[in-house]
Amino acid sequence: MQKIVTRNLLASYLLYYISMKHCQMFIPTNARINKQYIMSKDKVNQESEEIVKDEVNEQNIEETTQESNEIAEDESLQKQLDEANEKIINLEDKYLRQVAEFDNYRKRTLKEKAELIKNGGERALESILPVLDDFERAIANMAKDENAADILTGIELIYNKFITILKQNGLQKIETEGKDFDTDFHEAIALVPTTDESLKGKILDCVQTGYMLNEKVIRHAKVAVGE
Repeated sequence: MQKIVTRNLLASYLLYYISMKHCQMFIPTNARINKQYIMSKDKVNQESEEIVKDEVNEQNIEETTQESNEIAEDESLQKQLDEANEKIINLEDKYLRQVAEFDNYRKRTLKEKAELIKNGGERALESILPVLDDFERAIANMAKDENAADILTGIELIYNKFITILKQNGLQKIETEGKDFDTDFHEAIALVPTTDESLKGKILDCVQTGYMLNEKVIRHAKVAVGE
């Protein structure tokens, strides 16, 4: 009994399968065409979407590359600009230094020129100083001889006239009488002991007259100083 039932079920399944296959063979042509059209359309749409995606990706890549190139170009231009600015700063600093150096040189040259004009006769006047010393010694010796009074008067006139001319050219004596000893103007050649406290450090005697030319010492006065 069970075998018969099993055979009937198998037969039923077989008939159902055959009927389904038979039905598929007789599907209307339009339905098949529509199905193929839909499948083709889907395939085309899929391919179009892929093409669009590829184009978008390529465009994005090109834009990214272009942006990278623009950034690199901007960085290069900025670097060149920075180098140019640095060069300008260095040149400006160099120019200002040279201008300052030239200005200092000009001032120094003008000062030296002015001093040369002012003290141009310094060497000539220095060579005349021994003559003045001889005049002073001659006057001092003649003052001791009463018979040379007339000659002394003539020599004093010449000496005073000579001194006046030298003063007009900027020469002047360094004062020593009653002055405190000053190394800027005096040269101590002797120290004289003294009990008078007020004379200590004072100039007691001038052995050789000192001279200045336009406030510049050209010969220190040689003096004896109390101690």
